[in-house]
Amino acid sequence: MSKKIEITRTFNAPRELVFKAFTESEHLLNWWGPKGWAFDIRKFDLRPGGVFHYRQTSPDGTQMWVKFVYSEVNSPEKLVYTSSFSDEEGNTVRAPFDANWPLEFSVTFTFTEHDDKTILSMIGEAVSPTAEESKTLEESQEMVYEGYEVTFDQLADYLVMK
Repeated sequence: MSKKIEITRTFNAPRELVFKAFTESEHLLNWWGPKGWAFDIRKFDLRPGGVFHYRQTSPDGTQMWVKFVYSEVNSPEKLVYTSSFSDEEGNTVRAPFDANWPLEFSVTFTFTEHDDKTILSMIGEAVSPTAEESKTLEESQEMVYEGYEVTFDQLADYLVMK
């Protein structure tokens, strides 16, 4: 079993707003993904069994498709989905940057309000990884945490404007 990725971050915004930032496409377009990358939504169906399918395009034109399949949507407290890289049609594919990257991740976000701020707790882990996939993920921990940190910085900046 691979190591869990656990991140907790406090946002200076009410829980309902932070939850909406994660669950409404008009908000996601403004902050989700790597810094400086364009973000286009192909499909957004927020319900258990629903799919969020999107494309990220780097400044040099490199494209990556990603899809989430939601398993739990409990507004404004919890959001659970499985994430994978995909092709344009939404079929699960290997990560374009590493053939040994785990095919799927289970991600759980919990939103707790305290003193008009939101405490976001994230737990992510590879779904049924091979030994090689677990090793690759373990060796990439710093990159994963940095990626979420930058994304959550973008969310914090976006929430200030709301």
